This record gives sequence, C-alpha cells and structure tokens, in this order.
Amino acid sequence: MEKVENPWSVPLSVEDIPETGLHIEIDAPEAARAGLIAVAGLRALPRLSAVFDLARRGAGVRVTGQVSAQVGQTCIVTLEPLESDVEEPIDLVFAPSLPSGAAHGSAATTDQDADGEEPPEPLIGGQLDLGTIATEFLLLGIDPYPRKAGAEFMPPKADDTGGRPFAALEALKKRLGGG
Repeated sequence: MEKVENPWSVPLSVEDIPETGLHIEIDAPEAARAGLIAVAGLRALPRLSAVFDLARRGAGVRVTGQVSAQVGQTCIVTLEPLESDVEEPIDLVFAPSLPSGAAHGSAATTDQDADGEEPPEPLIGGQLDLGTIATEFLLLGIDPYPRKAGAEFMPPKADDTGGRPFAALEALKKRLGGG
C-alpha cells in the first residue's frame, strides 16, 4: 500500500516549547484542506482548525487540545449532500524514541503500561508536527457512514407473486416441446 503524504504540516521543535507550556491555535489553509478532501474521501472541507496546549515532560511533551472542522460528505442512504461538524479531543504524550532493543522486555513493548495508560508516541528528531496530529484526529472524528437525520435504508421489496426463479425457463421448455 502506498503511503499518502499529509498535505497539512505545521512542524514545531520541542526546544521552542517553554517550560511554562505553550498554547497554539492553527487553521488549515485552503491548499491543505483541498489535499485533505482527497485523503479523507470528503465532498468538502470548508473549515478545519485545531487548538493545542503543549507541556514539557522531561524530554517529552504532553499535547492536549481539540480539532474542529466542518466536513461535507454524502449520505450513504439517500446519496444527498450532508454537512456535519467534527469536534475531536486530543490527548497525547510524546517521548524520545528509544534505540532499537533498548525497550526489549520493558513496558514500552506492550500496548499499555501496567497502570492502563497508553505508551508515549515516538518523538522523532525532537519535533512534533501539529498539522499531522490535527489530521489524524480529524480522520478519527469523521463518521465513516454518514447518514441524514431520519434516513433509513429500505431493502427492495421481493416480488411475492408466487413465481419461482426458473418458472419462465420451464414454461419455455414446455412450449418448445422439451417435455
């Protein structure tokens, strides 16, 4: 499977985050939204923004905030245009990557720590990409099966005239003298 490059990138160095923390608000430019329409399979993306609160945790960073967007999709039942709002909370911890093998046998090799917390995301090159984080949470918040209010799928009604599937072939066979 070919990796799709994220059209919205807002890199931030951990060194640029003060010890007191940092509050950042970002809005996706039109070009980034156009690229995300294709990535997310949307009909439209008129608004996409994110708010981040970043706090240093030793060599790592805790990222909290929210992604807000208005997405245009197509109803899976009526095939009519549908607009919906996405509000997705963000809560992640990033920590420097451990050298390969250093994590062997530690809690970092499991899906969750002993206390039930998720392990930290890898902090690569001392940088975070806020655009990528916002994109991932946007994708998590989009309804994969959008449906207009009150729209219900009704399967086609079966023709219950008593006919059998091969009745027409049987009648043709009799008419042609095939017995």
